[in-house]
Amino acid sequence: MDQPPTCPLCLRPIPPDVPQSLHHLVPKLKGGKNGPTVLMHHICHREIHATLSEADLARAYNTPEALRAHPRLARFAEWVARRPPGFLSRVPGKRR
Repeated sequence: MDQPPTCPLCLRPIPPDVPQSLHHLVPKLKGGKNGPTVLMHHICHREIHATLSEADLARAYNTPEALRAHPRLARFAEWVARRPPGFLSRVPGKRR
C-alpha cells in the first residue's frame, strides 16, 4: 500500500480523505503561476496565508524549509503536529 504524502509544513501524513490543497511556493500573483507547488493540509495552507503576505512569500518564504523556520508557522506546525492528520479547525482572521 502506498504511503500518503507528507505535509511540508507540519510533516504529518496527508490521508486522501482530509481537506488538502496545493500551495504555490512563489505566489501566482508574484510570478509563480507555473512554478513549483506542494501538496499540504488545507489547515496548514490557510495558516501560511493568514501569516504571510504574497510579497513575503515570494521574497523570503518560498521553500518548505523557510516556511517551517518562520516563528509563527513553526509554533503552528508544532501545535498541529499533536493533532490527528484529519484535524480540522477554523483559522482565525489574518494577523499579519
